[in-house]
This record gives sequence, C-alpha cells and structure tokens, in this order.
Amino acid sequence: MLPAVAPFVVGVITAPLAKRVAKPLVRGVIKTSVGLTLEVKRAVIEAGEEIQGLTAEVAAEKMASSARTRGVEAAAG
Repeated sequence: MLPAVAPFVVGVITAPLAKRVAKPLVRGVIKTSVGLTLEVKRAVIEAGEEIQGLTAEVAAEKMASSARTRGVEAAAG
C-alpha cells in the first residue's frame, strides 16, 4: 500500500499548484489564439478588398480598350 500513497500525496500537493499555474497559462494561450484569429480575419477582408479593387480596375481598362477598338473599327468601316 505504501507505493500507492506516494503518488497520491504528490498529486494532492501539486494539483492546487498546477491549477494556479495552468489556468493563467491556458487563458493566455486562448487569448493569443483569439487575437490571432481576429488578425487573420482582418487580413483576409483586406485582401478581398484589394482583389475587388484590382478586378474593377482591370474591368474598366478592358471596357475602355474595347470601346476604343470599336471606335476605330467604326471609323474605318
């Protein structure tokens, strides 16, 4: 029975200490991961806005180019 008592005593002594240390540590990890998640979401939204802006620019250039091409064809025809 003596070999089973030592781990029990160690557990009883270290459990409150581990709880005091582990809780702030886990809280910090969760807080950091939530912060990172919000930053990633913000970056994805910004990237999407950039892509939309570039798409609009390219579409406008393409439409202007097409209008010029049609104008040249109409003048030549």
